[in-house]
Amino acid sequence: MSVELLVLYYSRTGSTAQLARLIARGIEEVPGAQARIRQVPPVAAVTVTAAPPEPDAGAPYVELADLKACHGLALGSPTRFGNMAAALKFFLDGTGAEWASGALAGKPAVVFTSAASMHGGQESTLLSMALPLWHHGMMVLGLPFTESALSATRTGGTPYGASHWAGSRGDQPISEHEHTLARALGRRLAQTAVALAAAEPLS
Repeated sequence: MSVELLVLYYSRTGSTAQLARLIARGIEEVPGAQARIRQVPPVAAVTVTAAPPEPDAGAPYVELADLKACHGLALGSPTRFGNMAAALKFFLDGTGAEWASGALAGKPAVVFTSAASMHGGQESTLLSMALPLWHHGMMVLGLPFTESALSATRTGGTPYGASHWAGSRGDQPISEHEHTLARALGRRLAQTAVALAAAEPLS
């Protein structure tokens, strides 16, 4: 049985989008798993012109149908004062019908982030994204310390999920350890989704 994992993110400078692609690569290293990459559109005040209905570049915008169809979710955002970005929060706030119907209940999920500063709230941002996923009844996975890069990294990478230290100008390349951990997170999500799909459904 083939499972499809939704890799959903918001990115302004491209750093979070790079992590999303690495996680998708890790997903597709697992037999029977494929990734669907989507992004959320930006939000704007009523005095600002709205974004076009399709992005100029990058992944297509997400639709609620993508959530319903997926077998698991990787959710990513840059840090915003130790929290997820408003655009991602706005999208999640609109998933009440999916919560009521249990569309995501029992599905595995992971979270990832990118921050401008080394101690810019990476872990609290990951936790802020996990909260609504728990409310949806998802099984939120982390990165175990059996991943040796988690202990060796001097850039990003946390047990709560993949992360990247992008630098104040967004010019820090993804490090070898960040690269390794992002792919490992994608594989962990995919392996769990494949195992769950082959097992009895959860009640």
